Amino acid sequence: MMPKTDKPPTPRGYPGKRLLDVLLAGLALVVLAPLLAGLALAVWFSLGRPVFFRQERPGFQGRPFRIVKFRTMNDARDAQGNLLPDGQRLTRLGRFLRRTSLDELPELWNVLRGDMSLVGPRPLLMRYLPYFRPRERLRFEVRPGITGLAQVSGRNCVGWDQRLELDAQYVENLSLAQDLRVLWRTVAAVVKREGVSPDADLVETCLDEERRASALPAVETPPGLESAPAAQDSGPGRPQR
Repeated sequence: MMPKTDKPPTPRGYPGKRLLDVLLAGLALVVLAPLLAGLALAVWFSLGRPVFFRQERPGFQGRPFRIVKFRTMNDARDAQGNLLPDGQRLTRLGRFLRRTSLDELPELWNVLRGDMSLVGPRPLLMRYLPYFRPRERLRFEVRPGITGLAQVSGRNCVGWDQRLELDAQYVENLSLAQDLRVLWRTVAAVVKREGVSPDADLVETCLDEERRASALPAVETPPGLESAPAAQDSGPGRPQR
C-alpha cells in the first residue's frame, strides 16, 4: 500500500473561484496592455527606475509574497539620510495613480501567479502579523485580493477594527455572488473616486501603533506567520494601500 500523504492546504473558496481569477486577470492584462505600457513609461519618465514597487506582504496562511504595483513615490531623504514621510515623497503622477487606483493594475500579475485573488482581504504589512485578533486571522484562510469588501465599504477611510471585521465577514460568506457584488461596487467606487485618499497618512494610523497605544496584548504569532521588516520602499509607515 502507498503511504498516505497529507494534502497541502488550499485556500478557502467556492468552485470556480481560481478559474474566474485566472480568466479575468488574463483577459484584463491583454486588454489593458497598451494602458499598462503607457503608465510604465510615464512612471519611468517621472521617477526613473525601478518602475515597479515591490514589497513583501502576507498571503494565504501568512506566507510572504512580493506584491507588485506602479511606483508612486520618489526617494527623497532628509539631512540624516532618512526617507521623508510618504506624503512628502508622493509625486503628482503618484497622486493621480492612487486616486484612480491605476497603481494597483500590476497586481493582476500576482493574481495569475496565484499569490492573490481578484477579491479578498487586502494584503497588509508583514509587521502587522502579531497584532491581528483571532477572528481577524480568518483573512489568512483565503488568498488576499486586489479589492475586497472593506475596500468597497470605505477603502482607507474606514477604521482598522471595522475594516478587519469586514474582511472576516467576507471569508465567512465566500460566494460567487459576493465576489461579483464586490467587483461591481469596486468599479463604481473607482469611477466616482470614493473613499480613497492618495496620502494614507492623512486618514489612517498604523495598525501596530494603534493597538500598542490601546494596550491590546499582542497575540502570539502561530508558526509560519512570523513578522518581517517592511521594505524600505514603503517609507516610514503605511502600506501603499
